[in-house]
Amino acid sequence: MNARWAEGQKYEQGAEANRKASSRGRGLHVAPFSTLISPPVTPSTTQSPALPTQDLPAEAGGVEPPPAHPGARGGGSARRALLTLSLGALGVVYGDIGTSPLYALKECFTGPHGIAPTPENVMGVLSLVFWAMTFVVTFKYLTFVMVADNRGEGGILALMALVGQTETSRRGRGILLLLGLFGAALLYGDGVITPAISVLGAVEGLAVAAPSLAHAVVPLTVLILVLLFLFQRHGTTAVGSVFGPVMLVWFLCIALVGLRGIARDASILGALSPHHAVRFFAEHGLHGSLVLGAVVLVITGGEALYADMGHFGRQPIRVAWLCVAMPALLLNYFGQGAILLHDPMAAQNPFYLIVPAWGLYPMIGIATAAAIVASQALISGAFSLTNQAVQLGYSPRVTIRHTSKTEVGQIYIPEVNWALGLATIALVLGFKSSSNLAAAYGIAVTGTMTITTVLFHRVARDRWHWPRWVTWPLSILFLAVDLSFFSANIVKVEEGGWFPLGAAAAVFALMSTWKRGREALRAQIQGAGLPLELFLPDLDRNPPLRVSGTAVFMASNPGGVPSVLLHHLKHNKMLHQRVLLVSVVNEEIPSVRDADRVTVKALGGGFFQVIGRYGFMETPNVPALLASLPSGVIPGPRVELSHMDTTYYLGRETLLPTGPSRLAGWRKWLFIVMARNAQTASAFFGLPPNRVVEMGAQIQL
Repeated sequence: MNARWAEGQKYEQGAEANRKASSRGRGLHVAPFSTLISPPVTPSTTQSPALPTQDLPAEAGGVEPPPAHPGARGGGSARRALLTLSLGALGVVYGDIGTSPLYALKECFTGPHGIAPTPENVMGVLSLVFWAMTFVVTFKYLTFVMVADNRGEGGILALMALVGQTETSRRGRGILLLLGLFGAALLYGDGVITPAISVLGAVEGLAVAAPSLAHAVVPLTVLILVLLFLFQRHGTTAVGSVFGPVMLVWFLCIALVGLRGIARDASILGALSPHHAVRFFAEHGLHGSLVLGAVVLVITGGEALYADMGHFGRQPIRVAWLCVAMPALLLNYFGQGAILLHDPMAAQNPFYLIVPAWGLYPMIGIATAAAIVASQALISGAFSLTNQAVQLGYSPRVTIRHTSKTEVGQIYIPEVNWALGLATIALVLGFKSSSNLAAAYGIAVTGTMTITTVLFHRVARDRWHWPRWVTWPLSILFLAVDLSFFSANIVKVEEGGWFPLGAAAAVFALMSTWKRGREALRAQIQGAGLPLELFLPDLDRNPPLRVSGTAVFMASNPGGVPSVLLHHLKHNKMLHQRVLLVSVVNEEIPSVRDADRVTVKALGGGFFQVIGRYGFMETPNVPALLASLPSGVIPGPRVELSHMDTTYYLGRETLLPTGPSRLAGWRKWLFIVMARNAQTASAFFGLPPNRVVEMGAQIQL
């Protein structure tokens, strides 16, 4: 187990190298139909650490872990690097959870299942807030879940990739992967609600500062959101540089106003004792449990810690949380609670009511800036999630644009951007207030948290081989908390919770349909294909006319002959001197090392098999892949030096829903519609348009 820990830490220390390697392009890695139906991904043999913390006894595999991030090592430059990464994490990772004070505590006392703001209830709710943040964020995510990295990358899709490599039975693994897929779909609902509720919560301060401006809250929110989504196509390089400082100012401000509130009644600090939470449940029973549906708003950014691990590493995320975000949030929540002890009417908007009158408008401005940062982080996260979904075969190709030459995470996906923008604005116009939106918030987050626990348990048991006496009690504890929050939120379906569930169901249907459609299409194409070992000898016996130049055929199956090659030979009755059969294989790891990027095999007769491997955070570029081949590997002029002498052949299939496929009728039609609207193969592979020849064929699906 210690060996697996050491190996896992090697990947943790190599996270920066992975990010640099992936700077060659983060994008969408699926091939188009005949080229898109790639062979099953070869599972990585990488093992994650055997046990996550030094607190576990030695017999469980507990060891003293080395520094979790290269920037955490000694030296002034290392400390500066750690501080820089921590500041960046503060802006990107903690935007969502950082803006929760705008509406979270208010919903505990005024929401659909709110409780009366009596002193005993205030103390009980504050105790729940403190222990929810401590257990879920600090204990569960920072201590355990973040250990489950896929070569430095986190998030539910990266965790799904790890589950796909476990020793679980095929059926059990399939069920877990479906769960993970639905968890990923839930995150899209979160990505729609967060910009709406964050910006609304910030702008609602106008109604406190000037009640006559209450009617302007919704129009101003819509205007800000429109500008935000319009800006996405320009990238976030410039704005990204101020994300960290903006959130640092925000956290300092909410900490200061929180201290101002605590100064009025320091007895609120007694809520740190868990006995207040226990007494709260004892007195209120079921109603007290329903309040958890509002308390969960204080931990809504928990999944972001895990999903953004690949950008910053574990150590900077932990430093930012423990040193800045968590103290500032707790000070603000307790400051709001102190005000409520003396003025129960402040429950209408306790956040702005602890701000001094002279600071209301500046605080509204800072809150709006923080809400924009939180929204931007969620929008960028949706782009990244879509990118990973395409790479893992759960989404068709989409248009991806890199908006920065240096930052690998700066991508823009128009289709996702406008879908999120329209849905977010529709939510604001439909719900009209952060309180109404809060009813829709929480289900997506708690559902994803629960699924993450289930997947984490399976990875710990089947991949890392943790002992049962460690995994089962830990997982049961996590699930008890997760399900408590989820059950408290599920009762809000009628009040707005239907939206994230409906959005998740729609996204899940699209993702699962694309996955099953690809599998059905792959089976049909491979069943009608011709093996290379039969094709090449026959070609030697009946040689066609050979012309000068290089022909590149995209091959989804490295062992078979591309259908477009057979069509070309049948109709044109000629071949080029050099024929490259290029296959793009998607690995279930974030990035592939340069040494493992490409393999070339001479097949004889001027045929060469080229296999390029890409991780789910990289963009395939076939011309660049061929240009990287060492001189002499393929006889004749270098491919990149004879650009005008190279022709790329692609197949364009027309799918017909009349074949004997096991797909349901509605899935066939949906898959065909998605396929027709996918990004073109030539754009996806970076092929020069004037050197591409497409040959059509009809396939009955």
